[in-house]
Formats: sequence, C-alpha cells, structure tokens
Amino acid sequence: MRSFEYFTPTRVVFGKDTHLKVATLLKEQHCKKVLIHYGGHSAIKSGLIDEIRSVLDEAGIAYVTLGGVVPNPRLSKVREGIELCRRENVDFLLAVGGGSVIDSCKAIGYGLANPETDVWNFFLRTETPKACLPVGVILTIAASGSEMSNSCVITNEDGWLKRSTARNDLCRPRFAILNPRLTYTLPQYQTESGCVDILMHTMERYFVNIETMEITDSISESLMQTVIYNSRILLKEPDNYTARAEIMWAGSLSHNGLTGCGTGGGDWACHQLEHELGGTYDVAHGAGLAALWGSWARYVYDANPERFAQFATNVFEIPCSIDFNKTALAGIEAMEDYFRSIQMPTSLHELGLDLTEKEIHDLAFKCSFEDTRTIGVFKQLNMKDIEKIYLAAR
Repeated sequence: MRSFEYFTPTRVVFGKDTHLKVATLLKEQHCKKVLIHYGGHSAIKSGLIDEIRSVLDEAGIAYVTLGGVVPNPRLSKVREGIELCRRENVDFLLAVGGGSVIDSCKAIGYGLANPETDVWNFFLRTETPKACLPVGVILTIAASGSEMSNSCVITNEDGWLKRSTARNDLCRPRFAILNPRLTYTLPQYQTESGCVDILMHTMERYFVNIETMEITDSISESLMQTVIYNSRILLKEPDNYTARAEIMWAGSLSHNGLTGCGTGGGDWACHQLEHELGGTYDVAHGAGLAALWGSWARYVYDANPERFAQFATNVFEIPCSIDFNKTALAGIEAMEDYFRSIQMPTSLHELGLDLTEKEIHDLAFKCSFEDTRTIGVFKQLNMKDIEKIYLAAR
C-alpha cells in the first residue's frame, strides 16, 4: 500500500432542479462576469442554455456565451475562448455539458491565468501552470468525472494529438451541479459509452501490481457493480431517475481520487492507448476504451493473475479457481460480455475502424511519443507492446 493524499475541494449540489441554484453558487464566488461554455445544438434545443441565461439575468449576473465544443475538445476552441474571455474581462468559467466542455473550460482557465505561456505547452508538459481561472459545472453527461477531477485532456488539430496536462488541483471546479434529469435526453450510445468511461476510471486505478487497501478495493468493486447493474437498466429505461442518479454519482466518485487511495495512482495504459484513437479517428472515448480493454487485459494479466482473479470473483461473482489464470481470463471475458450487453464494441472493427498494419504502427509510434516512453505500471509497455495490443484489438 502506498501513502496518499486525498483532496476533493469541489462543492457538489446533487438532485432534481439543482441547476436552478447556479446564480446563488456564482454569487458566492464573487465573480463579475461569467463565460457560459457549452457544446452543440442539444444544449440550446433542450432549452437548458436559455434557462440558465434567464436565471443569471434575474440575478443580475453578467455573462457571455461560447458554444461549439465537440467530443475530444479542440485546441482551436480553447484559443477562441481565451481570446473572448480576455476581451470581455471574464473572471469565472461555467461549463454546461460533459467532460469535453469541462476540459475545454479548464484549458481556457489555464490559458487566461498564465498569459505569458502558450496553453498547449501545459499539454506537452514542457511548462506547468501556476494558476487557473475558477471553473463551475452544470453536468449534463455522466462519464468523464471531470466535474471533480484534477485532469484535463485536449486535442490539437495540428497532428491530431490528444494530450492531457499533468494532474493539477488548480483546475478542480469550485462547484458541480449534478441533476440526473439533465441526462434523460442523451442518446443511448452516449449514455452507455459514458458508463464505460466511469468503469475505466476506477479500473485504471484498480489494476496495479502492488499491495492495495482492502477498503479501497471494496469501494472500487462496489462502484463497478453499481455501474454495471444500472447501465443495463438505462438500456431499457432511459428515464429511470434512480439509475441515472446512481450512474451520475458513480461518475464523480470514480474520478475524484477516491478509488485511487493507496494504489500509487493507477495504470492508465488503456487511456493512453485510447487517446491516440480518439485524437486520430475522433471516436467516442468510452467506446474506444471498450474496444481496447480486452486486448490490453489479455496482454498484461500474467504480470499478476491473482489481481484479475480477484476482479472476476468480487465484481462478476465468478468462483475463484486454484488456477488464478483461468479465473482471470474468465473475468476478462465477463467484462467483454458486459460491454456487448450494453451494445459497446469489443474490437476496433466493431468500433468502425478497419486499420492497416501501417496505421496501427503509426498509432503505436504516436502513443509511445515516437518510441521515447513506456506506458502503464501493471506491466510497462513499450512501442512494440503497444503495437501488439492494437493489432490484437483489430
């Protein structure tokens, strides 16, 4: 078990109609002008943006708006936001959306608070941000956990590089409003893809090759079972408030650091593998993770089959054999069966990608930062390992 620090400063306001409390929360931040940042037409079509505008107008809070954030949020939109906020003297950023909008807000916050530095340098990790403009969230998609996390991921269209900043508590949102009803209108694919992302945030922390804390393992295993159970309900009952609420809160807990206490930080190889897919081919993040996970798991499980056997037994209730390898492989298959049950892909082909060996080689080259780094801690993976996993996922 590793020593750890657990820090979660984000105030969470959870429940029906909680988004109507946004003006009160903003006034507590003593801000003078707010950027309302959001994604596509759904936020406008649903009436949510107009509702938020009305609440802020009634409270006398000045604001400007910037929409157009897309999945795998773009650096160009971040730069547009930085320019707009400087011009309008914005001092608070309100993300209305899911992880892409929140990460775009965080990146804008970094750019505004560090004017002497090009914001992309923080994602290249050649420089470290010294501050971040405050961010608040009205969450509309349960998936990324960015509403409570210290991470931020942006895609640069120049080379289609999807990169994350080093984890930094400066970007943790001041508050997060979680109203499960705001997720009712999500397409089924987006809902289930989000559930995979939630699972993976805990699984990345769970699959480590060190002694862990029993309490952390129990929290993680319970969270995974909760997501698996409720994601299946949402497949048939998308307006089930209880299931939406369970998934939404699981998303926050899965990525606020709780399930990583004592694990040394986690593995994160699957996320690194998917970042290249997402950056290059613009696939849904959770679906990309589902397509890759089984191939990664089969490639690395022999480094500690007992850990995978524990996962199989405690999450899927598979009887533990004296042969840990057998139980481990049964658990991997059970997870892939679950992905299929919620109509998520378990291969790149099912994801809609039929990649050539050259394209896979290029992905591995990018993922390994041109063959200069390894990824993962459960089993360290070099460029050749990465390429083999991509090939196995075809």
